[in-house]
Amino acid sequence: MYSVDEVARGERIGFAGARPAAPDVDRSDSAPRNVDDRRAGLPAASGSLVMSDENAGDVGQGAGVATVGAGHTPDGSVPAVLGRQPPPDNAWKRLWVRYAGASKSAIGDVIHDVRDITMGWAAIGPDTRRGRRFGAFGEGSVIAFPPTTIMNEQYIRIGSMTVLGPYIALSAGMAPSQTCITDPVVSIGDRCLIGRGSGIVGHLSIEIGNDVYTGHHVYITDQNHGYLDRELPISRQVQPERPVRIGSGSWIGHGSVVLPGSTIGRNVVVGANSVVTGTLPDHCVAVGAPARIIRHG
Repeated sequence: MYSVDEVARGERIGFAGARPAAPDVDRSDSAPRNVDDRRAGLPAASGSLVMSDENAGDVGQGAGVATVGAGHTPDGSVPAVLGRQPPPDNAWKRLWVRYAGASKSAIGDVIHDVRDITMGWAAIGPDTRRGRRFGAFGEGSVIAFPPTTIMNEQYIRIGSMTVLGPYIALSAGMAPSQTCITDPVVSIGDRCLIGRGSGIVGHLSIEIGNDVYTGHHVYITDQNHGYLDRELPISRQVQPERPVRIGSGSWIGHGSVVLPGSTIGRNVVVGANSVVTGTLPDHCVAVGAPARIIRHG
């Protein structure tokens, strides 16, 4: 909906479809004006554009007023209407606008190219310094740049031809330089694809088979917060650890969570935003929170 000011303004500059101004004589002013305009405290209106001279007073207030055909100023140029700026009035300005637009486009292309090159150079592979920190890092595998967190890589093993997307969190243990009680803590097989923004946080044992794909923002962990004493803050309670297993050929949908003690069989589909808390057998489809089997075999 338009405000009273916008509607009245549109009528005075001759917008198509604007209602005609119904003349009415204001007792305090001899100029015909629209009833609604008068109530809104607006100046006199007509079917033509009313504009003031640069050295004159307000629009419609006596001397200095120039009334011309709707949509044009006395010098024939198009006025700025509703905040729109008129096009450049000379060749140099037009050339500058064109040059500035082309420069902006070229700079934008350079920024994207630099970003792509940087992401390629900063990716972690088996032959990079960071890649050699891992317990194992298979040929052709890559961790895209930028990762979110990578911690205690010596307890993490990655197979060959596996891709971990950007903004990944991949860690073993609670703190840097921690000595873990198992090795490996996290094991990811061959030809896996872990979606961007996902987190694999191991403390005891997370084993992911071959050819496992996940959507974006999937979280897999083998440790949870305890709730044995309702009077004790959760952060101070025991954090039980139970191993997690994900069978080869499975698919974990976007936003899903795999909690401690979960076992997912071979060629299993876990629907988006599901929460896996127990055992899912081979060749099934499970969805929901907690995840329930909706198809088997």
